[in-house]
Amino acid sequence: MSSISKDTFDFLNRLEQNNNRDWFNDHKKEFKTIEANTKKVYNELFEALKTHDEIDRLKLFRIYRDVRFSKNKTPYKTHFGGSFHRKKPELRGGYYLHIAPNNQSFIATGFWEPNKEDLLRIRKEFEADDTEIREIINNKSFKAVWGDFVGDELKTAPKGFDKEHPAIDLIRKKQYIFTKNYTDKEVLSNNFIDEVNTAFKAIRPYFDYMSDVLTTNINGESVI
Repeated sequence: MSSISKDTFDFLNRLEQNNNRDWFNDHKKEFKTIEANTKKVYNELFEALKTHDEIDRLKLFRIYRDVRFSKNKTPYKTHFGGSFHRKKPELRGGYYLHIAPNNQSFIATGFWEPNKEDLLRIRKEFEADDTEIREIINNKSFKAVWGDFVGDELKTAPKGFDKEHPAIDLIRKKQYIFTKNYTDKEVLSNNFIDEVNTAFKAIRPYFDYMSDVLTTNINGESVI
């Protein structure tokens, strides 16, 4: 298995201190070497994921920052990021790997920006019955890997929902995400890809449930 090299973190730290085009162009050859090594890691994780899920695409994000709509006007990102797409429309959810120095690496899974139709469908499901989702996310082995939901949520009930509903803690969420953090030492270890793949495998009960919800209507009839 390939692994993230210490040179990757060293380069990203220096880039943070010299985030300008002149410095980057002077170190372009070094970046290309590091980028190629990092791509190997993402591609090997892609292959590992395909052994237990239907993944049809890996998207490795470019180092160049889109500054048009960002408060951060520095031209380069100081991390690597890549997402792994499940086969649509029948499989929902996605995987993300974020590589950054100074113990800021993490993985994420779930639903970052569900469209309004999907968000309403999820909320309606939780309003009707939150038993199954709670059994999944409160399972001890699941929780040991993924902890609790993170992401944005409303301060009160969405329009059309009762703020006193027993599942309002789930209904008011706007995102349904789980994350897991890694130290630099863990990222640099030889078994990092295996560790990440094992964590991603543990999210499967959640994805199976949410895929079932998002491919059926409230009566359980297929919509695909």
